[in-house]
Amino acid sequence: MGDHPIPDSHQPQANFQSQDSAFVALIDGAFADAAKRSGPHLLCKAGCAQCCVGVFAIGSADALRLNQGLVALAHQDPERAVRVRERAATSWARLAPRFPGNTATGALELDPSGDPVDAFEDFANHEPCPALDPEHGTCDLYAWRPQTCRVFGPPIADGEGYGVCELCFQSASPQEVAQAVITPPSEERSRTLDEAAVAAGAAPGATIVAFVLQAEAA
Repeated sequence: MGDHPIPDSHQPQANFQSQDSAFVALIDGAFADAAKRSGPHLLCKAGCAQCCVGVFAIGSADALRLNQGLVALAHQDPERAVRVRERAATSWARLAPRFPGNTATGALELDPSGDPVDAFEDFANHEPCPALDPEHGTCDLYAWRPQTCRVFGPPIADGEGYGVCELCFQSASPQEVAQAVITPPSEERSRTLDEAAVAAGAAPGATIVAFVLQAEAA
């Protein structure tokens, strides 16, 4: 009988880490390039938490990265990690009764196109992210933040024009807005990364930050 290779249980995690590192570098590079082209119209800075209020959907890769970030923070700064966990638990307790999805798994209900159902559009638009340090207006999980957070600020083409932070580009001309547009990674690449995250143990489907961080706390 021939020898049979022993499956490497660490391979899926290593595969995700490799893909995620490249993905994050790509996004952060795209943001840095857009920031240069934005000039004085991009006002993002530490302490501005406009983009940290309002719940948004995240995928499996974002969820796994946040989970890993909270574990890392618990080693680096245990007290700060506890505060993140407490804010997440408090936030989820507020949100769960109206959550448009499965409160046991955290999975958002999706429409036939794969987007969150319409009820999510008006869900928790004034809820601060539990990763936000309310005292300093900074993100306690900044290095592990989701893709949406990494591209917020510069203009993003949305098919009908450009989506722009309401605090930025107020005095910019249409040409200045157009020339500062950020190009996020393709949907195919995001989907491939989500698949790698699921293979590494993340739950499939879309969820929200508060559920991920309170689940890690539990």
